[in-house]
Amino acid sequence: MIRLFSSPRPVQTSKVAREKTYRRPIRRIGVAAIAAVTVFTLTACAQESGNSTDVVDQGYQSGDGSVRTWPVSERGESVVLTGTDFEGNPVDTSEFDNEIVVLNTWYAACPPCRAEAPDLLAIATERDSEGVHFVGINRTDEAGAALAFEREFGITWPSIQDTSGQAIATLAGVVPIKAVPTTVVLDKQGRVAARVLGQVEKSTLNTLIDDVLAENA
Repeated sequence: MIRLFSSPRPVQTSKVAREKTYRRPIRRIGVAAIAAVTVFTLTACAQESGNSTDVVDQGYQSGDGSVRTWPVSERGESVVLTGTDFEGNPVDTSEFDNEIVVLNTWYAACPPCRAEAPDLLAIATERDSEGVHFVGINRTDEAGAALAFEREFGITWPSIQDTSGQAIATLAGVVPIKAVPTTVVLDKQGRVAARVLGQVEKSTLNTLIDDVLAENA
């Protein structure tokens, strides 16, 4: 008698098993990636190159709104920034001699830059009579995007179109600019008195300005 033996059937993997095998790792990776992007966006839109040490030998700081101030005795040389704005007009911070200048780096698609713009406008408007002037620095945008941002938020101060990086390089030689946005307060002698990495709160910037004004009271 001849017996016929059939080949053993391959083991079938159920649909549920396959989903457990492949979907769970993908889900975990997706959550981690989203979390990393979210943290990066909230802290700062971009990181700028610079030295690993600060003007007072402090290491790298993320763009989380952290504040650094410098006593008068520890401030370096005065900073003068020149260039042209997005309408082709000249910008020269030396015109604000014996007045306070607030420098702010930004670009139009940066979420923290957009979030802080109304507060910057309010401070610039409220404190203009006290001799407080704002100057923006934008090394990313073309004129169309930058001017649209300025119209949207009613910006009243000029911004240097810094596609060459010259203005940032001049400022970074005194105080590293490691995040966008970064806000720097210059005292009446044009020296760096304070810096905020990342989005600046209205109350914080007002306090920094008050402190510098009090130095010359």
